[in-house]
Order: sequence, then structure tokens, then C-alpha cells
Amino acid sequence: MGIVEEVIDDVVVEIINIERATLKEADQLKSMINDKIDLGYRKVIIDLTYVEYIDSTFLGVIVSTLKKTTTLNGDLKLVGFRPAVRSMFELTRLFRVFESYSDLQDAIKSFNKN
Repeated sequence: MGIVEEVIDDVVVEIINIERATLKEADQLKSMINDKIDLGYRKVIIDLTYVEYIDSTFLGVIVSTLKKTTTLNGDLKLVGFRPAVRSMFELTRLFRVFESYSDLQDAIKSFNKN
């Protein structure tokens, strides 16, 4: 349970393996990603396949991570939206900001196209 972190080649994959992503998980995700960025990683994928609900704090961590990675010439991509999470991204118009994929492998491959 919780957040599972994998590194595939030079891409950090954060798998959010919970139904409700809230303040506690937001702090954990922020810490995990910042540790990887400090180690030199610049490509991040957040997998939301299992998430049914995201609160504003968790959403804020995702947005700030995108800003941080792009500032460092990296990128952040999202994978797997359940209907409620997709609605949240549409309501906040953030679906226009993030590249999203239905499949983790497609998201990983997309880094190599650039």
C-alpha cells in the first residue's frame, strides 16, 4: 500500500497505490520526489491508476513537481485517470497542463521521443 517508487532507466515512477490521496500522502510524495530530484533525476511519472480521490494538497504537490522538473529541463507525466480524478483535472483545467497516458510503458517511451 501507499506510494511505491520505481526507477526505470532514468525515469522515476511514483505509483500511488491508494484510493484517497490526501495531505499525508502528499507530504510523502513530495519528499520522495524531491529526494530523487536531488539525486539528479529529471523525468518523473506519477501513476494514478488506483486513485479514486485527490485532495487539493495532493494536487498542489503534483503541480509544484511539474514546475520544479520543467525548471530543471525535465518533465512530469501522469498515468491512469479514474473518472473522479479525471473530472478533478478537467474542472481545474489542469488536463491542459499535463501530458497524460493510459499506459505506463507509453509514458516512459514518450520521454525518449524528445
